[in-house]
Amino acid sequence: MAIPASVWAPVSPSCLSSTSLIPIHLKTTIISFSTSIQSSSLHRSNSINLRPSTKPNTFICNNSSSTASTTTTSYEFSDGSDEVELRLLLGDESIQSSKDVLVDADESFLTIKMKQDGSFRTAMEISLYDKIKPAETIWLLDDDQLVVNLKKQDPDVKWPDITETWESLTVGVLQLLKGASIYLVGESSEINYKVSRELAVGLGYTPLDTKELLETFTKQTVDSLIAEGSNAVAETESAILESLSSHIRSVVATIGGQHGAAASGDRWRHLYSGFTVWLSQSEAKDEAAAKEEARINIQSGSKGFSNADVVVKLSGWDSDYSKTVAQATLSALKQLILSDKKLPGKKGLYIRLGCRGDWPNIKPPGWDPATGTGAV
Repeated sequence: MAIPASVWAPVSPSCLSSTSLIPIHLKTTIISFSTSIQSSSLHRSNSINLRPSTKPNTFICNNSSSTASTTTTSYEFSDGSDEVELRLLLGDESIQSSKDVLVDADESFLTIKMKQDGSFRTAMEISLYDKIKPAETIWLLDDDQLVVNLKKQDPDVKWPDITETWESLTVGVLQLLKGASIYLVGESSEINYKVSRELAVGLGYTPLDTKELLETFTKQTVDSLIAEGSNAVAETESAILESLSSHIRSVVATIGGQHGAAASGDRWRHLYSGFTVWLSQSEAKDEAAAKEEARINIQSGSKGFSNADVVVKLSGWDSDYSKTVAQATLSALKQLILSDKKLPGKKGLYIRLGCRGDWPNIKPPGWDPATGTGAV
């Protein structure tokens, strides 16, 4: 089984400080954001500080305090048809010529260093997620500005901002999803519901709640159905998920806990029709512990939730920070899809073939899920 992307998000109020981080993992890539970025938006010409982490393939963005290795930088960003342009206000008399600036762009990062007190210091390091053609990067000094021109790999992908904000993520991920729905699973119906509402508003998707649909359809509460039998809720929710599997542009909050359909690995047939996110409550105290916990959960397959495309580890919960978790979720989904841009189309094919349970190794038309045989 492929290990999905995972996120560790400390969301309790005591954890949300200028020093706490939300690490996001995809394969071997780690991106860490300070929570001050998560709960606020950066717009053009805002003052920001960006500093490189000591970890490989990592950057940390802070909008509060400066450090010895950063330069407070105002910037403007514009998105053209096949290129984007970044303008940094230098504001430093020590920058006299191009020899005082270093610009390095590859598929993964844009790094800008400026000479200060005789040595080069990092002013900005931004993840590019393989979205540019590094060999075609052009930069120059224009009066008191550094101008960096980046050629897009895909002209159709829009960049609202160079930094990863809520606004840029919602626009960018909306394009990447290509209409594919999102399903939120996990131990808590409340968390699934709250985060789904934030995602739906940001993406312009339809919010759906299987708990609400189940209670409307059966005229019973989930608790009363649980009293009727251990499988009553899961069976009814499975029928609802089947009816929703052909829907597009929806964010679906599923029933949390052991009684919901998602808790059982053999009831994922219709959940695979969209991108699934496991909002996992965790007792992990730090990133390393959360990563190890996710690895054990996934490899053991002890929970149906481990089938999810993305795992978001939550250390505590406070509904006031639903948007923080939603933003971390979008960031992980973005990285997942950029690692394989065919995934949304593959989800669409899975739906067209009838959601037969053969995800991710989709069988040819005519394959019978009941017998495991059919056309080759």
